[in-house]
Amino acid sequence: MTGDAMHPDGGLIRLFPLPNLVLFPGAVQPLHIFEPRYRQMTADALAGDRLIALVLPKPGWEKEYAERPAIHSVACVGRIAGEQRLADGRFNLLLQGTRRAQIVDEVATGKLYRSARVEVLEDVPCADVGQEADLRGLLREQAPEWFHGQSELRDQFLELIAGELALGMLADLIAFALPLDAEFKQMLLEELDVRKRVDLLLRQLSRPRTFPPDFSAN
Repeated sequence: MTGDAMHPDGGLIRLFPLPNLVLFPGAVQPLHIFEPRYRQMTADALAGDRLIALVLPKPGWEKEYAERPAIHSVACVGRIAGEQRLADGRFNLLLQGTRRAQIVDEVATGKLYRSARVEVLEDVPCADVGQEADLRGLLREQAPEWFHGQSELRDQFLELIAGELALGMLADLIAFALPLDAEFKQMLLEELDVRKRVDLLLRQLSRPRTFPPDFSAN
């Protein structure tokens, strides 16, 4: 692993397989790092480009978590935006998602943690401004129902929907904030067509029997 930042088209990246969590570009995730392999990963990232790719293990990961569980092929590259190094070697981090990446192949580096070559993935925007405006309108109409009982969060997202944030990132931030199934979030991460991504999100959130679930007290 070099100390240089990852090239915009991709490169070698540290992998952090983390069950039940999908990071999206633009979102910020607090992390507590305590396993030896991920302490090493964090120390190397802080000494270099500060990049870590958060990747979701595939179902059945529990049997192989201590080794090398199978992982999904699309990850979110994050940059360490803040860190606290604890006296016993653990870390508290703030990891900010930066971009989607396709894992091309894993690379043996002699480190405790996994690394892979990746290619950066780009969003495919809506075909026309009218289509994007319609989707923003649907998001604006449905958002109050999604954030029932979370008025402050609801108002923040209504402001984002009304603003100039790209529609793809807007869908990403909504998906990240809501307590949706991790495999469904992974599906959204892998969907590069922004229109299709928003359609998937809208359909999922319109199911009255399953949504909205209660937010965690944490």
